[in-house]
Amino acid sequence: MRDLKAALAQHFLLKDLSPVDLERVGDLATTRWYRTGQPVFMKGDPGTAMMAVLSGRIRICAYSADGREVILNVINPGEVFGEIALIDGGERTADAFAMEPTELLSLSRRDFLPYLERNPPVCIRLLTVLCQRLRSTSEQLEDFNFLDLRCRLAKRLLYLAAIHGEPSGTGIHIGVRLPQHLLASMIGTSREAVNKQLRLWEGDGLLDVRRGSITILDREGLEAVVDDVACAPDPATATKRRE
Repeated sequence: MRDLKAALAQHFLLKDLSPVDLERVGDLATTRWYRTGQPVFMKGDPGTAMMAVLSGRIRICAYSADGREVILNVINPGEVFGEIALIDGGERTADAFAMEPTELLSLSRRDFLPYLERNPPVCIRLLTVLCQRLRSTSEQLEDFNFLDLRCRLAKRLLYLAAIHGEPSGTGIHIGVRLPQHLLASMIGTSREAVNKQLRLWEGDGLLDVRRGSITILDREGLEAVVDDVACAPDPATATKRRE
């Protein structure tokens, strides 16, 4: 069985707590397993706790008026989410689902706020997380509005390779299962559009595409797509060119 306190001691947000505080947080924290596809919380739910991923992955998503899903973030082991609720106790602003069998650590706002008040370094790290999320959301909004499909997809593949990349004999394998409908949700387009572009790049020798698996064969080629000025259309025509 997982040594919960050892896991807490290694977590970037909690590792500077004193042994006494770490012991107390460990006593207050709870863990829970989620099945693939099981919701952790839904938009509008009361925000009473912050979670940390011990194993597995969580997708944070929102839905358009016509029901299209947009993936706002993917939370990996060692990362936290739901941190806004820890600060303001307000409603959840998006949905969260387990992408695979996942173990979460939960710290309630009522129990954890006293530790934040006594541990400025932990507060600083939590603020850093919030700032990173804000920057990421702003960049994603800009990408959706000002970049075409090729550039959005190339940027997302390079990002996933940076986070999950595993060197292979032919290139960089993205070491997570990546169904095309989820990849499409990450960049705000359709599965068909993603499939078409992936096949074009595969034909050009940039990628090796298998079922739920992508290997980048030519990283420089994808970076050239991102750097292409044609990827950044004039804002007045951006909406028309996104697809």
